[in-house]
Amino acid sequence: MKKKAILALADGTIFEGESFGAEGEATGEVVFNTSMIGYQEIMSDPSYKGQIMTMTYPHIGNYGANDEDFESAKPQVEGFIVKEGSRIASNWRSQWSLDDFMKRHNVVGIEGLDTRALTKRLRTYGAQNGIISTVDLDPTGLVKKAKDAPSMEGLDLVKDVSCKEWYHWTDGIWSLDKGYQLGNSYQRAKYKVVAYDFGIKHNILRLLASNGCDVTVVPAGTSPEFVLSLNPDGIFLSNGPGDPAAVGYAIESIRQLLGKKPVFGICLGHQLLGLALGGKTYKLKFGHRGGNHPVMDLSTDKVEITAQNHGFVVDIDSLKGLAEVTHINLNDKTVEGISSDKYNFFSVQYHPEASPGPHDSRYLFNRFFELMGG
Repeated sequence: MKKKAILALADGTIFEGESFGAEGEATGEVVFNTSMIGYQEIMSDPSYKGQIMTMTYPHIGNYGANDEDFESAKPQVEGFIVKEGSRIASNWRSQWSLDDFMKRHNVVGIEGLDTRALTKRLRTYGAQNGIISTVDLDPTGLVKKAKDAPSMEGLDLVKDVSCKEWYHWTDGIWSLDKGYQLGNSYQRAKYKVVAYDFGIKHNILRLLASNGCDVTVVPAGTSPEFVLSLNPDGIFLSNGPGDPAAVGYAIESIRQLLGKKPVFGICLGHQLLGLALGGKTYKLKFGHRGGNHPVMDLSTDKVEITAQNHGFVVDIDSLKGLAEVTHINLNDKTVEGISSDKYNFFSVQYHPEASPGPHDSRYLFNRFFELMGG
């Protein structure tokens, strides 16, 4: 018999459901993702640190989970919400059901609630703090816990997910016949890249290595002097969680590196670049999360369907005279990409590495290689 669970939002809204995954309590900002697949990659994306993820697709978990599809060392979400979680895992690569995977990694979840109603509430009133509990079923007490949780605004979560020491990355992209290949074993390194880890996804590193990059990953607090001492051909600024304005140490480092080496930024890295230039960021009402967001490349007028995961965005008006806006979100006209010939950088708000999501934007990695190759 399934155990009862409750989701309480800070605004007092209560959803009743059943325990899915680990038992206990999980507190965080409740958000939603419109992807139909890729739940293991989503759960292990460090950008979701501090958040409880709602999957809008009603049936989640049918192909299970495995050791290979992680985007970081472990799941990073605080909690997981689904309409219906599959106990059956039907896939030749599966090692566990999603329920067993969540229990294995202590991810508290809830199923059986109306995720359409929850998503509509978040769209109407905005993302907000919430709590999932299988051990405390007092709605009043749970709402108070949700209200007392820290706001995402002003929160530096990068320090919680960044690596502690620098390291080399060598794994390439996955292939059907060989699995994950050693990136530099089948294509000699053409470029030396230093990647700042603000919560970097593994597939970014796989794509860099697979395309002939000797990749050194460094902690978020690494000094510009150390980065330059490695004499890289280019610098990569990764995705990550939390409020970009709260990561002052990274903003200052980027400011000192601008113009000295080619730079490519994704997601949080893009936001930090905007702040380093002197721009501003602000929090979106409910963010962009999913694998179906349309973005226009203003240089070609081509539309890309993109994978996205962010709750903050660079203020388009604050960039005037500081950088060229290269990409625009077609849903709400927010900034999705910027560049500067003066400082030799470009960045995008979305995720060209996908995992999960479409591959329309992988050309951006080639743009980075071209920038490094002169």
